[in-house]
Amino acid sequence: MSAFFVRNARTLAAAGGVGVAAASAWYYGNQTVDARVGGARKMYPPRTCTRCLWTSAPLAVAFMLGFLTSSVHQRYSCTLRAADNVPMKPVRKRYPPSADYPDLKKHNNIMASNLTPKIYAKLRDKATPAGYTLDQCIQTGVDNPGHPFIKTVGMVAGDEESYEVFAELFDAVIDERHGGYGPNDKHPTDLDWTKIRGGNFDDKYVLSSRVRTGRSIRGLSLPPACTRAERREVERVVSDALANLAGEFEGKYYPLNNMTDDEQQQLIDDHFLFDKPVSPLLTCAGMARDWPDGRGIWHNMNKTFLVWVNEEDHTRVISMEKGGNMQRVFQRFCTGLSQVENQINNKGWEFMWNEHLGYILTCPSNLGTGLRAGVHVKIPRVSKDPRFENILKALRLQKRGTGGVDTAAVGGTFDISNADRLGNSEVQLVQIVIDGVDLLVRMEKELERGRSIDKLIPKGDGRGL
Repeated sequence: MSAFFVRNARTLAAAGGVGVAAASAWYYGNQTVDARVGGARKMYPPRTCTRCLWTSAPLAVAFMLGFLTSSVHQRYSCTLRAADNVPMKPVRKRYPPSADYPDLKKHNNIMASNLTPKIYAKLRDKATPAGYTLDQCIQTGVDNPGHPFIKTVGMVAGDEESYEVFAELFDAVIDERHGGYGPNDKHPTDLDWTKIRGGNFDDKYVLSSRVRTGRSIRGLSLPPACTRAERREVERVVSDALANLAGEFEGKYYPLNNMTDDEQQQLIDDHFLFDKPVSPLLTCAGMARDWPDGRGIWHNMNKTFLVWVNEEDHTRVISMEKGGNMQRVFQRFCTGLSQVENQINNKGWEFMWNEHLGYILTCPSNLGTGLRAGVHVKIPRVSKDPRFENILKALRLQKRGTGGVDTAAVGGTFDISNADRLGNSEVQLVQIVIDGVDLLVRMEKELERGRSIDKLIPKGDGRGL
């Protein structure tokens, strides 16, 4: 930071002592305490770094005179980087960890399977620089014992640093959720759509194709922990970036708390509108606070590229269209996502990413690519085969009803998508879906002709496909 003041000494001097005094008064007169996060200082106001929490009058002067922004400071000057040791704020507790340990005897989620009294005692009194604690991370898993047939994750991150400060628990949860992913593993990222083979399916069987992911803005807390100001800042950063897109990606942003009745009805008719979370998994994690403040939907004019703002993650980016051209959908996804990222970078911000976890998102289940490539495919005969579940498992695919999680398939039409997120690149995951769906369609055609599909049944776990 000293180099910054040397480079700008003349301009700072020109501001005069009055300006410095005013800036100092503004800084010291606008300190606020956020009781919800254990006394952590908020970013707005004053404009201080949410990652290193370095607050000082000279820094305030630099902010006020426009020489420094929070995002630029975090990228180039911040004393805290993702690769460094994260300074942890101590949390004072009246009772010992043993008295605070949650009752998890009847729980069926991944957090409950990996949290031990020893780990809890070690991590309970730690907090991220923004003040997020272990108890806040696990609250949704404590309040929700789990699905009877699906083992849910049971914990969320409140900010990027949560994955580092509470790594002893997160690493174990990530390892189980992603089928073996160690703390020293590195995640590959590859958004080169030209590497895709095939992917143009028969529209008789594949009714629609879609690829989605999530992205988080570095330096701002995630939805379970963000303040109103941070949430609004995410909306501002993202909507400004989207407003600069052109050509195929030119579109319009619709804030949820400021849209006309006609706009709302059109978004409902297009199946674009997302609702206030009602699932206790999300509400217990704090994701429905202040609804609908700071939330919105953007889509291009062709309605084939969408961005949700401040739903479960800072952003959800979606490319979709009717029919079976998954290759074109993925091409649009990669191109549009790159343009959005470039616009965000141009404003001095960046996405949360590191070489171990890939892209950082709220739920550990979405780490890495955050990618879900899916099709609505009509396979009534294959789906009746008693081996159907094992076929999908071998292909590394998962199924849902076309209405989403926990919905039934109608007319033999399923939403089929990749089961993995972390440890494989975007190109690899989309290729897995293309190869797997291609095989399912071939099986369906064979059964239509009255032929056996025994020779088409895949073996193994599908990782070699």
